[in-house]
Amino acid sequence: MKISIDEVNYIAKLAKLKFTEEEAEKMAEEFEGILNHFESIDKFDLSDVQLDIYSEDLMPHLRKDVTSVFEDKKKLYQNVKSMTNTCIKVPKIIE
Repeated sequence: MKISIDEVNYIAKLAKLKFTEEEAEKMAEEFEGILNHFESIDKFDLSDVQLDIYSEDLMPHLRKDVTSVFEDKKKLYQNVKSMTNTCIKVPKIIE
């Protein structure tokens, strides 16, 4: 599947990224490689695979939640552009 530079630039705009022309060309080639890989995976015959089998032996491995206090608040908020008290303001991203 051929990915155009315009499609890469559109995806970059949605992700609020900026690429140079060379980076966009490289990204288009990488996207093509990923999509070609998915096309090759799509050719596998999975008709005999049963996905609805559930094993009672399979249990999720959950970690224990441990709370901790982050002492260095200045370091924690060093990259924040806009704050009100301890709330971080983020821009609206829905188009």
